[in-house]
Amino acid sequence: MVEISNHMPTAELQALDAAHHMHPFSTQSGFLKKGARVITRAEGVHLWDSEGEKILDAMAGLWCVNIGYGREELAQAAYRQMKELPYYNTFFQTTHVPVIALSNRLAELAPGDLNHVFYAGSGSEANDTNLRMVRFYWAQKGKPEKNIIISRKNAYHGSTLGAMSLGGMSGMHAQGGVVQNVHHIDQPNWWSEGGDMSPEDFGLERAQQLEKAIQELGENRVAAFIAEPIQGAGGVIVPPSTYWPEIKRICDKYEILLIADEVICGFGRTGNWFGSETVGIQPHIMTIAKGLSSGYAPIGGSIVCDEVAEVVGGDEFNHGYTYAGHPVSCAVALENLRILDEERIIATARDEIAPYLKEKFESLTGHPMVGEAKIVGHMGSIALTPNKATRAKFAAEAGTVGYLVRERCFANNLIMRHVGDRMIISPPLIFTKENVDTLIERAWKSLDEGMANAKAQGVFTAA
Repeated sequence: MVEISNHMPTAELQALDAAHHMHPFSTQSGFLKKGARVITRAEGVHLWDSEGEKILDAMAGLWCVNIGYGREELAQAAYRQMKELPYYNTFFQTTHVPVIALSNRLAELAPGDLNHVFYAGSGSEANDTNLRMVRFYWAQKGKPEKNIIISRKNAYHGSTLGAMSLGGMSGMHAQGGVVQNVHHIDQPNWWSEGGDMSPEDFGLERAQQLEKAIQELGENRVAAFIAEPIQGAGGVIVPPSTYWPEIKRICDKYEILLIADEVICGFGRTGNWFGSETVGIQPHIMTIAKGLSSGYAPIGGSIVCDEVAEVVGGDEFNHGYTYAGHPVSCAVALENLRILDEERIIATARDEIAPYLKEKFESLTGHPMVGEAKIVGHMGSIALTPNKATRAKFAAEAGTVGYLVRERCFANNLIMRHVGDRMIISPPLIFTKENVDTLIERAWKSLDEGMANAKAQGVFTAA
């Protein structure tokens, strides 16, 4: 039996990691010189590293550990399923009990007529599925030319070729090319791009870019619009209140499928089971992953409405993944959903903790470097600025100051990410008021230290 344990000094573990492990979204030659932080265990809302430091995880892993770490029930669910049926696929007209049960439960939870699930191993894979599915759907309806997907700049929909193309991050597009016939409109980021417009007027203007794009590209060419209810990896961009009602009007007016990417927003993150419910939309397809299993096992999928599923199911859809609907992942996801439901984790997070978190998080605008604090449920962000009155950007390259603050957060045993010069949080749904207080205390300290470092390095200046 191979047993993995922390049996080496940290420096030796870091050296082995640097020698053989290629990290995602990282400049290997940079951070590996100082050594990666080695995480050895987790419990509740905390992590421990190889030096014994206890860290408050305000990111729930990678937006996903909604029920917190260390739930024995999920480990037992995986163990039981591995003993009974460790693997089988759902190709070739076969199925198994865990995927049947999970599909039924998701159909019960999803709003409206979203009653069908096409599984994947991740959100990236699921969005690749969506790209192919909507094009196949329109081809089946005799409209193969209807193959353009509209998305948003600075959106994140995954990092496979198809999902990256759906996303709107130029840095990703520059590395390896993109899938054709994906068009991007501007994001609803009022703080950075709203100028002198009111948030309400800005929200309408950004939503109406969708209508203009449909008219310019041709309604007969546009297949779907994809968006996160609240942009996550783009910096927790909360759209103005006018945005989603106008998007809904436009999608209803034109023959356009609406895809809601719920990979981050789903399973309680925004205070409801799905972010679509929070912003008041009824999509044709929802992308799911992350909180579906609270990150305990890899799983993703697309929840599809009746009409799309019927059309797609009318012919052979030549698409699928080896691990789609994996029985162990399905069993873990089912247990995770049971815990979220029976322990009222989503309701408690929404009704008891989220108001307190919002109050305390928005108090960070009292810091001289914080211009805006936006939060919905258990996902939020603050905008860093050298001048609040003008909503100024830093003269330094975007992310320079954000990284300085992120480094101080890490040093102060707080996991709080930066996206450019926004600092973001996505804590587990089991956060307590005491955890919130610790988060704010460490965030404030890290902001002080980050600002001091920015001034010392000469980068605390407005563009």
